[in-house]
Amino acid sequence: MAISDINEYAHLSDTDVEALGAELDALRRRVEAELGERDVRYLRRTILAQRALEAAGRLALFGSRRRSLWLAGTAALALSKIIENMELGHNVMHGQWDWMNDPEIHSTSWEWDMVCASPHWKHSHNYIHHKYTNIVGMDDDVGYKVLRVTRDEPWEPRRLFQPVSNLVLAATFEWGIGLHDINIGGVRKGEQTWAETKPKVKLFAAKIAKQVAKDYVLFPVLSGPNYRHTLTANATANLIRNLWAYVVIFCGHFPDGAEKFTVDTLESETRGQWYLRQMLGTANFDAGPALAFLSGNLCYQIEHHLYPDLPSNRLAEVAVTVREICDKYDLPYNTDSFTLQYLRTLRTINKLALPDSWLLDTVDDAPETTSERRFDAMPTRAPGLRTALTRMKTSRASRALRARKL
Repeated sequence: MAISDINEYAHLSDTDVEALGAELDALRRRVEAELGERDVRYLRRTILAQRALEAAGRLALFGSRRRSLWLAGTAALALSKIIENMELGHNVMHGQWDWMNDPEIHSTSWEWDMVCASPHWKHSHNYIHHKYTNIVGMDDDVGYKVLRVTRDEPWEPRRLFQPVSNLVLAATFEWGIGLHDINIGGVRKGEQTWAETKPKVKLFAAKIAKQVAKDYVLFPVLSGPNYRHTLTANATANLIRNLWAYVVIFCGHFPDGAEKFTVDTLESETRGQWYLRQMLGTANFDAGPALAFLSGNLCYQIEHHLYPDLPSNRLAEVAVTVREICDKYDLPYNTDSFTLQYLRTLRTINKLALPDSWLLDTVDDAPETTSERRFDAMPTRAPGLRTALTRMKTSRASRALRARKL
């Protein structure tokens, strides 16, 4: 059901894919050669803005008995946590700023403001997810072990509760990410031993203790008689950050057209095929400068997956060339409005809560699940994937129109 032959699906020859990889490698080298003081200024200003927002929020909450100060403090704190999580923590720990050789802003030393311990995230995200992107059975970010987002996973009765599970995951996203790499379920299934898991649990517990002490004990106590108001403000700011991170990340991985792949695609995978898998397996959303900044520039999820260790402030300009490459090789460039990308994701999550027998699309040609077999019925081979998808869409529309006339 998932894509097993990525060249066939993309309507590209081995030579095409090799040339695609060479162009993307050249783009990386060009950007790396240009990195310098402008990028350093961007990062340091971001850090300064984030810390100023956090300080302003904490100060406002000292007077949080006044509703206006509670709202202002909570908003500033939530914004600070979003920037720290999305534009700083995520990107610094990807190694995007390691070239600066600053020990305080380095992937090996940065610890972010959430309950997930950075070593766990760097393993489950930087290594597993970015290496095995959307490989069914290998990339645990495909549904986060909680949601069914492709028909490659068999339906089970517990999936009926998926709409509720989705809401719970959104509200507690930092906790879900924190548990992601520990894989307690793997101990129960015999996939790993408790001896292997125990050190991870201890590190996770230590991180939880630190975060809980900071947000729910230390700062509330410092606010004296406003303890309860500060406590609720901190909890609200964390909730807002969780919901925002969830929506941004889901918009980059689960809208229509974000493809999934079988393990077969890894066999003798070339650099060009890895690039191609990233391009087909991810999605962007349209964003201006403010939305791009607040999303950690993950509105450019395609570009981020092509170059996970390039500084995020460079992705907007990288996207221009990536679009041109997609045009050249007749490949789709999956982007749309923020709202539409999330609504499509939500449709997939709710739809796949139902048994397959209740669904209309085939297992090889659905918005969330496709394979190279979706093109078997086409009378002639299209010159490229984007043209093939356009022809299929036009054909469906014509059939629907004829059906209505009958």
